Formats: sequence, C-alpha cells, structure tokens
Amino acid sequence: QVQLVESGGDLVQPGGSLRLSCVGSGLTLNYRAIGWFRQAPGKERERVSCISSSAGKTYYTDSVKGRFTISRDHAKNTVYLQMNSLKPEDTAVYYCATVYYYDYGCSPRGSWGQGTQVTVSS
Repeated sequence: QVQLVESGGDLVQPGGSLRLSCVGSGLTLNYRAIGWFRQAPGKERERVSCISSSAGKTYYTDSVKGRFTISRDHAKNTVYLQMNSLKPEDTAVYYCATVYYYDYGCSPRGSWGQGTQVTVSS
C-alpha cells in the first residue's frame, strides 16, 4: 500500500513560493523522522531536508538554506516543506520518505511517496 502521499507541486515563476505536503496514508508519522528528496531527469537523487520525529532537529542542504522550511503537524499526520524564493535549479520531482535521522542529515528508511512535480520557469 502507498503509505506516503505528496502534494503541492506546481509550475511557478522564479521567486515564487510553494508548500509541499507529505501525508501518511495507513502510516502514522508521529514516531518517524521524515525527509524530502528531489530528482531531476538525468540527475542523481538529492537530499533536500529532514526533520526528526519530535521536530526538535532539522537538516537542510546548503543550496536551500534560508529559502526552505520543513515542519510537521502530528495532529494532521503531515510533514510540510515550505519553499520560498524558488529558482530554476529547484525544478525536480520531490519525494518524501521515512528516514533515519543523524546529526549530519538523514538516509532513507524504506517508505516513499509517489512524488510531486515542481517546475520553476519563466
């Protein structure tokens, strides 16, 4: 079964904003760390941001620091990625996944969503 479902991707102009959502479907996210990853055609998958199960720790890759914010709402079983000041280089399919959280970031644990397309272009 699909346990994670992403939404919120869209076509936006440079400088625009989007908020992506990752919702647990048949999976409670309360006790799980979650990561956002992205992949563009012909490119390797890139880790973007991670959040610990308690939301006490977060990680951002250097290219998105100051522009993206990860957060979670346990009551809604949802993890968000707020993306501001979007650039063409942010264009990719964005995925959320359960992860192992470490001080330096996170690594996939095994459950993935289907992805949502973000396109930044003028």
